[in-house]
Amino acid sequence: MTTRLLVGPFNRVEGDLEVTLEVDDGRVAAAHVNAPMYRGFEQMLQGKAPHDALVIVPRICGICSVSQSVVATLALADLGGVEMPANGRHATNTILATENVADHLTHFYLFFLPDFTRAAYAARPWHADACARYAPETGAQVRQAIGARQRWLTLLGTLAGKWPHTHTLEPGGSSRPVEAAERTRLLAKVREFRAFVERELFGARLEEIAALPDEAALLAWAARAPQQGDLRRFLAIAQDCRLGTLGAGPGRYLSYGTYRQPDGRDALPAGLWDAGAAALQPLDADAIREDATHAWMADDARGPLPPAVGLTRPAPDKPGAYTWCKAPRLAGAVVETGAIARQLAAGQPLVRDLVARHGGTVLTRVLARLVELAQLVPMIEAWLGAMVPDAPWCVPARLPADGRGVGLGEAARGSLGHWVEVRDGRIANYQIVAPTTWNFSPRDAAGTPGALEQALVGTPVADGERTPVAVQHVVRSFDPCMVCTVH
Repeated sequence: MTTRLLVGPFNRVEGDLEVTLEVDDGRVAAAHVNAPMYRGFEQMLQGKAPHDALVIVPRICGICSVSQSVVATLALADLGGVEMPANGRHATNTILATENVADHLTHFYLFFLPDFTRAAYAARPWHADACARYAPETGAQVRQAIGARQRWLTLLGTLAGKWPHTHTLEPGGSSRPVEAAERTRLLAKVREFRAFVERELFGARLEEIAALPDEAALLAWAARAPQQGDLRRFLAIAQDCRLGTLGAGPGRYLSYGTYRQPDGRDALPAGLWDAGAAALQPLDADAIREDATHAWMADDARGPLPPAVGLTRPAPDKPGAYTWCKAPRLAGAVVETGAIARQLAAGQPLVRDLVARHGGTVLTRVLARLVELAQLVPMIEAWLGAMVPDAPWCVPARLPADGRGVGLGEAARGSLGHWVEVRDGRIANYQIVAPTTWNFSPRDAAGTPGALEQALVGTPVADGERTPVAVQHVVRSFDPCMVCTVH
């Protein structure tokens, strides 16, 4: 017998989210994901001066505002043919990575681990320890993580003036030079944060984590000191709860590439990882289309549109619609995006081995974020060290009165794109496709479910569960940001 269950609103999620489940024989048979709040930033931007986007788009989100700023600058730089100087690259990368590290830490300690303190796990041998360490607000490790996050984000006061909604990022670089003495103080703060995550999260040096070659090496490493660090504790919980079998996604992983270097290469490259073929394909951004069949958005007679000419016009009474989220597709296919996609595209051996063995699951998504956190802190140290205080930080950006620009980058949660069209010196069209728009998209015209809708199928639901804990794990493994989804 099939029953219907509405789960939501979700706590510890940025924005509003509801999931309608069809449950058959104790498992999810189908899922419909609803982003129930419309915000309309794309309409707000129409008619504004192009540089106004740098003030408006960061306010899409309070926890990943820097990502929106960075990609907006990339779109305007593309519009104006602007190239950043080396210092501008290093500063922009450091600002973006600082926010992404904070997001990964926040997800692990404040959003994901607290679910293991639920009463449903009271009989598990690790439950009492999890409650002591990860209970919301009161857990010892949660409180430590909040403090470490607060101190970490003070880097952005020096680098970007403030956080969130920083205003120092420009198409031509960073308008806030970093003096030599300031760089020394920043490096000291990075070393303090490194000491925290090496001691409390990893129980090992960051370089040791980033160098683990495969799952066998990871498990052997964990077994040497099973109570040392929260990563090892998480691995024990994950094995007991079989998180490696939960929440399998579509098997295609999209990365736009990020952290552009002065030589033009991305530190984390672009590409589409096809898990079935175990091969990285080049990114074809021209193949992106937005399908609005099941969104409360007006359809276009031309069918799904490329974002460069996209349409954002609310249609709240549209038949068959069930979300404000459009359905982006790459060459007609559903893809997953996030840290897991970036690590697969970059050839990170541990993540590639984990995905080959388990697929894109709750386990592999969480581990990919932690591996990336271990990578990014040394990268930040290197970018700070490469800054030359007396060299240029920003060049003027003279934008044309008419033209188009595209900005493609990576937020903590995955691939973020901005498409801008300018006519007579004003924004005529501005389209945004956020990471959670990809991951939490509805069905398309062919009836194909989005990434989360696919991942929820097969998830167990116990008798009497109104907010199934396994469903919570799957949803949170994508680290949704619903305000960016509906911008």
